[in-house]
Amino acid sequence: MPTNQATTSPTVEGAKSPLLRNLVAGGVFALLALLAAWVAPTTAIAWVVAILLFTIYLFAFEVVGIDVAAVCIMVLLGLTSLLAPLMGLESGLVSDTQLFDGFASNAVISIIAVMIIGAGLDKTGLMTQVASFILKTAGRTEARIIPAISGSVGIISSFMQNVGAAALFLPVVSRISARTGLPMSRLLMPMGFCAILGGTITMVGSSPLILLNDLMAASNQALPEEQQMEAWSLFSVTPIGIALVITGILYFVVAGRFVLPKIEAKGVSASNTMSYFRKIYGVNYALREVVIPVDSPIVGKLLDEIEHEHKIRVIAALRGSDDLRIGPGGLARDVGIEGNSVLGILSNQEHIDQLVSHYGLLLRDELESFQDSLAPTKAGIAEVVIPPRSELVGKSARDVWMRKRYGIAMVALHRGGNTLREGEGIRDLPLVAGDTLVVHTTWDALALLSKDPNFVVVTTEYPHEELRPQKVGWATFFFAVALGLILFSDLRLSIALLTGAMGMILAGVLTMDEAYRAVSWKTVFLLASLIPLGLAVETSGTAAWIAQQVLTWMGDVPGWVLQLVIAILATAFTLVMSNVGATVLLVPLAVNIAIGAGENPAIFALTVAIATSNSFLIPTHQVNALIMGPGGYRVVDYLRAGGVMTILFLIVMMIMMNLIF
Repeated sequence: MPTNQATTSPTVEGAKSPLLRNLVAGGVFALLALLAAWVAPTTAIAWVVAILLFTIYLFAFEVVGIDVAAVCIMVLLGLTSLLAPLMGLESGLVSDTQLFDGFASNAVISIIAVMIIGAGLDKTGLMTQVASFILKTAGRTEARIIPAISGSVGIISSFMQNVGAAALFLPVVSRISARTGLPMSRLLMPMGFCAILGGTITMVGSSPLILLNDLMAASNQALPEEQQMEAWSLFSVTPIGIALVITGILYFVVAGRFVLPKIEAKGVSASNTMSYFRKIYGVNYALREVVIPVDSPIVGKLLDEIEHEHKIRVIAALRGSDDLRIGPGGLARDVGIEGNSVLGILSNQEHIDQLVSHYGLLLRDELESFQDSLAPTKAGIAEVVIPPRSELVGKSARDVWMRKRYGIAMVALHRGGNTLREGEGIRDLPLVAGDTLVVHTTWDALALLSKDPNFVVVTTEYPHEELRPQKVGWATFFFAVALGLILFSDLRLSIALLTGAMGMILAGVLTMDEAYRAVSWKTVFLLASLIPLGLAVETSGTAAWIAQQVLTWMGDVPGWVLQLVIAILATAFTLVMSNVGATVLLVPLAVNIAIGAGENPAIFALTVAIATSNSFLIPTHQVNALIMGPGGYRVVDYLRAGGVMTILFLIVMMIMMNLIF
């Protein structure tokens, strides 16, 4: 009995601790809501503030999933139409006819379209090539990969919507993570943050900056001629944006190891695969790359001569600059070894070292020539069983030229409880029903093998999505069409992006089912469900009341302090409402404050439009919502990493604006 108590007590305590924390936090937020109701000028504002606090509570303490919380808030706003008399309201906080407008909003339709466009580009293999280029130029360490990815996405997002740039780079980060072993969680957040920061480099990089000149023109109608504001040009904000992107990159390079979570990715990886086969079959193999000098005695020998003697398996060869041999028809035992060629070898490290020493070969520290073709996303080790009715029963791997014909290089054979390895004659043994072959193969070849009745493929969890490299021209064309419509036409962003997305589907880059699967519906529901909350904040007068209270409290202060306060207000507003909504609300207020204080109203308006990109604390920004699922992030991860980034953003923005303007 005492033993049972001892073992269950920690579990009960662990269960009670989060519940107690949530109850205490809920009580604190309830008290804040009551205080707001006491000072709020209207009943509607009191209720909206209470719902805002409730939303922040759900997000911060993750009482339910963040998308579930957003939908609950939307439903709660809808119920206010029914409960209005009991709440002391004349009507609901959001009209029934507007409650679901978020699902048809420009932002939500745009994010659906960019996910489809990103999937289309990835389907052609184009993003794999981008990933390979980044790896080739930046190496494989976190300190070099983060600047390469983040800098690239920052530049791209300066000419397209930041959520589009982030969606485009999601598959790039995924491939780099698979090849380097770096968790996605260490790479996605720097990429996402810099995509947001990159939107401040030009006046078309983010929706608030695109909208700013129109808002200033509207304000000019009420201003005398001497106070008229001139429109900002395309690159007016470029020095500020570049400084912000550099700050973001340096922040993660210096402090990334402290603020970024380390969440191991799920799924197939090279390390997971090798550990599995090491545990089951005792196969402790490494994949290495060797260069053949022209004067090495190995030159002229056949693969068959060296593989059995040195107990290695050659799975790839690069002869010259473009003769890559891997997969079905690529390699066979009668292939000769040439000088200045590169071999991909699978064996235990001891045998590889003996081969290198014996023939004077150059052993590379990491894959270079085969980093793409032998990446875990393209190839790996698998299990294949010979069924009773297979035509291969009674024949050896050598008899059927297994590596050349099927593209599988056998590295071990398991039969009757025993495992035989390379060098023990496994390719000369006649196969019997029930033999398990441990093979190295490309995933494309394994997918074809799964349809062959001579084999039963045991390994099922491997990337075997069909790529369509022949469609790269169409994918690039329709991406360029979408980008051109964004930059050089007055079309809404959603229409421009949907043009590119539908073009890819009609051209066969993606099927409609693949387009559906490309969309992160969690992200869609999160964004669409929060839009009514932003509408309630605006239409109820809550935002204007909060802004006015803060500014009244500030009193008579220098102009730069007012500018900083406006930036902080814009930062706070964009966390709980759309950045466009915050811009529309605060630009007129900022213009009037600047005129009253004798400051430049155009600069104060620009402060609002830039500061609405300072959205890193919680995943309400489209980019943060987009990367939350793939990165495995929690709200607390954004609070930890985004808190410092928010402060750095304000400091750098204020310094640069006062230096330039």
